[in-house]
Amino acid sequence: MSLTLAQDAAADALLDRDPFALLVGMLLDQQIPMERAFAAPAELARRLGCDNLDARQLAEYDPDKLIELFSRQPALHRFPKSMAGRVQALAVALVEQYDGDVTAVWADAGTGKELLRRLGALPGFGKQKAQIFVALLGKQRGITPEGWREAAGGYGEDGVHKSVADVVDGVSLGRVREYKQQMKAAAKAST
Repeated sequence: MSLTLAQDAAADALLDRDPFALLVGMLLDQQIPMERAFAAPAELARRLGCDNLDARQLAEYDPDKLIELFSRQPALHRFPKSMAGRVQALAVALVEQYDGDVTAVWADAGTGKELLRRLGALPGFGKQKAQIFVALLGKQRGITPEGWREAAGGYGEDGVHKSVADVVDGVSLGRVREYKQQMKAAAKAST
């Protein structure tokens, strides 16, 4: 299944072929539209002059120059400085813990619980973001260790439109947006 998270063919092609770019998109998916977050890795790769993102390259990149790349208009995120730092921290963690191979995070995870623990230990990944990424890996990448749906919580359910894990086209993106708006309205009503 080809990814359609950025809703842009070139950006989605990068997400399809580059697991690190997909993880970076997930990291950036906060406080900006989902499509913009998942398109940012392709723009970052373009600004770096490469076809794929490399955890080692980003881990070693001059932090000030990385902030400049994130800040260049159009900025890669609403908060370019902090997100450049988070992306670099993620790259450093992947180099230190997984020898720069992002697929090692999930390749030998024997259970969904272990996969969730590994993702949750990465910089910028709290429990909810880790659960959504477990669901994304299971639903759209075929990475399904035993118990992955349970580890993903409600995001792992079949037939729902709760998160990026459920976006397979423009229609499903609209359904996910509707769900998120309903959740925000419910939260606002309860305060």
